Amino acid sequence: MKFITTPVKGMSDFLPEDMRLREHVLRLIRDTYATYGFEEIGTPCMEHIENLSGKVGGENEKLIFRVLKRGRELEKGLATGELADCGMRYDLTVPLARYYASLRNQLPSPLKALQIGNVWRADKPQKGRFRQFTQCDIDIIGDGSVMAEIELIGATCGMLTRIFSEVGITDFTVHINDRRILKAMAAGAGFAPEQYDDVFISLDKMDKIGADGVRESLIDDGCAPEAADRYIAMFGQLQPEDTAQAFCARVCGEEAAKAAEQLDLIMHSAGTMTAPGVHLAFDPTLVRGMSYYTGTIFEITIDGYNFSIAGGGRYDEMIGRFSGQQAPACGFSIGFERIVTILKDLGWKDPDGGAKRVAYLVDEKAGSEKLMEVFAKAARDRAEGMTVSVQPLRKNAKFQVETLEKGGYDEVKKVYGDTEL
Repeated sequence: MKFITTPVKGMSDFLPEDMRLREHVLRLIRDTYATYGFEEIGTPCMEHIENLSGKVGGENEKLIFRVLKRGRELEKGLATGELADCGMRYDLTVPLARYYASLRNQLPSPLKALQIGNVWRADKPQKGRFRQFTQCDIDIIGDGSVMAEIELIGATCGMLTRIFSEVGITDFTVHINDRRILKAMAAGAGFAPEQYDDVFISLDKMDKIGADGVRESLIDDGCAPEAADRYIAMFGQLQPEDTAQAFCARVCGEEAAKAAEQLDLIMHSAGTMTAPGVHLAFDPTLVRGMSYYTGTIFEITIDGYNFSIAGGGRYDEMIGRFSGQQAPACGFSIGFERIVTILKDLGWKDPDGGAKRVAYLVDEKAGSEKLMEVFAKAARDRAEGMTVSVQPLRKNAKFQVETLEKGGYDEVKKVYGDTEL
């Protein structure tokens, strides 16, 4: 049997320098969110198949890595056609809903949760799209007020400002909308409620195919041309200085007045918590793909990149599907892999590399006494805060030294029997 040395397609190996970057970003995420009162929780990487395919995960439900039943249960499954009883989690929100439904009596209210972990999607791998990747989520469960959205946006903007300032990025945009505004606009244009999901799928492509492309997509989906025309005309009425309330009063009247008022309050309040370069913008074209969102939705972008780096929203009805008891919920998912990719592209340098890094390369003929002396010296260096690596001196010493220097070592010292330490 021939063994394969490359990882499974859509999954990655990481070099030491990659792991330093990833761990640094994770540390900043944990440290920043902790200052806002978020506490880290953990959920299993595998979930019951019923939970994953329970029509709460949107398009992700088509991408489940299913896990076969075992033993006799598999034999029974072969007869019924039900071969899987578990699946790898495709996000962290569904596991959180199950977690809260199971443990709510032991949890504070509201719960301010931070989750960090790998997720798996049976997707087509391409640049920036993986089958296994790390997700970072913050969620507030039990707070139905706009305070949850304000806290989530403020905390995430603070975290991103801290991370991206290391590569000179200080400006980014938080796009904000509300599903209630989306529905009011669709109703005002003349679409039937059963058409809304298809309408929003078409609208979600606005930044890629433009208004004419959205109109054509709506008509191709069977929508009346006059309804499509009215819908597209609504977005043309958005003025640069518009607040959510001003736009909605002009376009959809009282149908979304409450949602618009809340959006303006969220943007104004969150804006007082963010750095000068952070721009909060009402964006009536923002959809977010998940059908489980019930209210506010938000997404963060950086100029020059054609993808978002974070997104989320309010999903007040999901918890009740698991427990039978409704609980308001709102969350933000951070695009960890995309953030890491941007930092690498911009030549990120480890700011934590301030501690001196020393390597001692010991010649095999140095003798046992010299070897003990080296380890004793290394212990003293570490006690003074240095990073120290002791290694045998290789025959290709030049390559060994170059590799260590590339890895961030400030001093590489070759040690022979007569070397002074």
